[in-house]
Amino acid sequence: MKSICDLTLRGRRLFLRVDFNVPLGGGRVCDDTRILETLPTVRLALDQGARVVCASHLGKAKGKRKPELSLAPVAVRFAELLGRPVRFVDDCVGPEAAKAADALAPGEALLLENLRFHAGEEANDARFAAELAALADVYVDDAFGAAHRAHASVVGVPAIVKEKGAGLLLEKEVRELSRLLEPERPFAAILGGAKISGKIDTLRVLSRRADVLLVGGGMANHFVRALGLSVGRSLLEADQVPLAREILDFCKEAGKTIALPSDFVVAKSPDDGAGAKTVSINKIPDDLMALDVGPRTLEQFARLLGPAKTIFWNGPMGVFEKPPFDAGTMGIAKIVAASPAVTVVGGGESVQAAHAAGLADRFTHVSTGGGASLEFLAEGKLPGIEALEA
Repeated sequence: MKSICDLTLRGRRLFLRVDFNVPLGGGRVCDDTRILETLPTVRLALDQGARVVCASHLGKAKGKRKPELSLAPVAVRFAELLGRPVRFVDDCVGPEAAKAADALAPGEALLLENLRFHAGEEANDARFAAELAALADVYVDDAFGAAHRAHASVVGVPAIVKEKGAGLLLEKEVRELSRLLEPERPFAAILGGAKISGKIDTLRVLSRRADVLLVGGGMANHFVRALGLSVGRSLLEADQVPLAREILDFCKEAGKTIALPSDFVVAKSPDDGAGAKTVSINKIPDDLMALDVGPRTLEQFARLLGPAKTIFWNGPMGVFEKPPFDAGTMGIAKIVAASPAVTVVGGGESVQAAHAAGLADRFTHVSTGGGASLEFLAEGKLPGIEALEA
């Protein structure tokens, strides 16, 4: 796929798909990491005299206009970080959007309203894609976090616009994550998070690709249950327990190391910090929930990660938003950040935890895409990347 650096931009309308799906609170952007990550691409385009039309989704609008999901406050923060004015238009297609795009002078930027206010975005509707493509002379995708979605702005528009390429962020994501497809060994993978269902393919692939697989968070409950042990009132997708058993059996047969938490921090609920206590894996009380991994688990995981030359981490070890159930996740962040290995954090809550721990700059790569990074590792490709290959 071509890079934005390979494209002629001066005086041309550049449709730039960005990932500004950022958290909002009180009408303001709460975390501007994703905006910051794409600024190099935006600045490059503006400096080369492009007329930059930025497009993004925000939240789950499901084809309906929802004021609380407007990108208007994002445009304000975008302009502050960019250090230049950013125009905003309250739709992404139609006469007003077309007029705003055409009115741009070279070196000026525009942010369109939320793509998902139109059902045609997620449906990859041909007519909607054509309306978006009408705003573009050139197409660039810099939204790695949405590259696993076969949506109109991700695959429909580049199918129409002949000149297309990858932004600097998308290029970096693909380059860094590709290192995990043929990693320097030993390769250790840490998987956590609340659920197992959204990570089935990744779990299967990593159990085969990794030399060491460490499991924490709500995902670990399924493995504990697969061993025939009680998980009390802990989060559990009962239909996924056989998958956990399958992974355990495969690792045993293949001679791979798979490690579960040896102890858990349990309580009545995530709001019951005062009642938190640490128990061993085989002594989770029937009336309590496992909400974090314990200190012995951190020691165990640190020993197993010691020899690793490559480490991938996705998913928190517990309910890290609510102390004291953040100790396991913060502990893993510190262990991985201190490693001399190639260290990749795979998006989502792991990135939040890395920033919360003040360690984000200590990792080799912090991905902006949670689901996208997992799907890339599982498949080695993504719809948004394939759409740029021509």
